Amino acid sequence: MSQTIIITGGGRGIGKATAEAFLAAGWRVGVVGRTASALEEVADSHENALAMPCDVSDETSVVDAFGKASETWGRVDALFNNAGVSLGTATVDEIDVGDWRKLIDINVTGSFICAKVAFGLMRAQDPQGGRIINNGSVSAYMPRYGSAAYTASKHAITGLTRSISLDGRAFNIACGQIDIGNALTDMAAKMTKGVPQADGSIAVEPVMDASNVATSVLHMASLPLEANVQFMTVMASAMPYIGRG
Repeated sequence: MSQTIIITGGGRGIGKATAEAFLAAGWRVGVVGRTASALEEVADSHENALAMPCDVSDETSVVDAFGKASETWGRVDALFNNAGVSLGTATVDEIDVGDWRKLIDINVTGSFICAKVAFGLMRAQDPQGGRIINNGSVSAYMPRYGSAAYTASKHAITGLTRSISLDGRAFNIACGQIDIGNALTDMAAKMTKGVPQADGSIAVEPVMDASNVATSVLHMASLPLEANVQFMTVMASAMPYIGRG
């Protein structure tokens, strides 16, 4: 029987590239996102894809969507907790509190809700178990200039990953995190035009194709549950991360 995965933020960017990689590898894939048309574009092209419009920050919406996947396939083997947003470059005093709360609601609370619901399904299913992979960022380790809200959210994801990894041991649920640097998506397109650096300059930064992230997530998810990639960093080789600052 084919394995199953739910991918949040699956209608575009890293999520879409990852959904396509899993589908090509024979997985059944539930694509989650707010824009139904983008999800249907993925699902309509693949027999084993399921479009699941959902607001990850709304628990009822997540319960309904994930429940649909579980009922359709009989189980959920994996979750790629990928949905997230960022803000424009701004120092901490310039960040609007409303924008901060919106970002935290999606990046942190949304990831928590999706993990909570997936964990519950994996704990209850027979055979018990599954895998949760959280989308972190190199910002989970080192901030980019003017990114207090995004960086704080990604540090929170690391804490969530470690806690789920520990809590899941008794239920055969593994949890790992992929930390991504400069994958070329709509969110990262600005890197090719020049972005602020820590020294105050503006510089173009190297990027990599999002397919590199997709194949990395596929590797993490394809391991037997006796093994886990706890943290993986995949990034554009020459991006200013090693030595950032």
